[in-house]
Amino acid sequence: MARRKKGRAVNGWLVIDKPAGVTSNAVVNKAKWAFKAQKAGHAGTLDPEATGVLAIAFGEATKTVPYITDALKAYRFTIRLGQATNTDDAEGEVISSSDLRPSADEIRAA
Repeated sequence: MARRKKGRAVNGWLVIDKPAGVTSNAVVNKAKWAFKAQKAGHAGTLDPEATGVLAIAFGEATKTVPYITDALKAYRFTIRLGQATNTDDAEGEVISSSDLRPSADEIRAA
């Protein structure tokens, strides 16, 4: 005899504006809990400190996740020139710094 799945058969997509300080997985788990859904997954992980769109698929919609993850995406970000960290992001410890800054032409060329 097959086991009955816990939760409701919820199908579809939910788009969340993920705040900083929470993992993508935690957001998915909270959405799954809120809808009492049997199955949920996301279409791409955002770093815990990143904010932005997190697409969550429920039930049958989870089969379409590969089509979403293969789609063209755009990102907007802020950089700090002149510092290197041990994690290559703003969360890490600064391990070196420099007063040198590239010109606008050098940035465009890169």
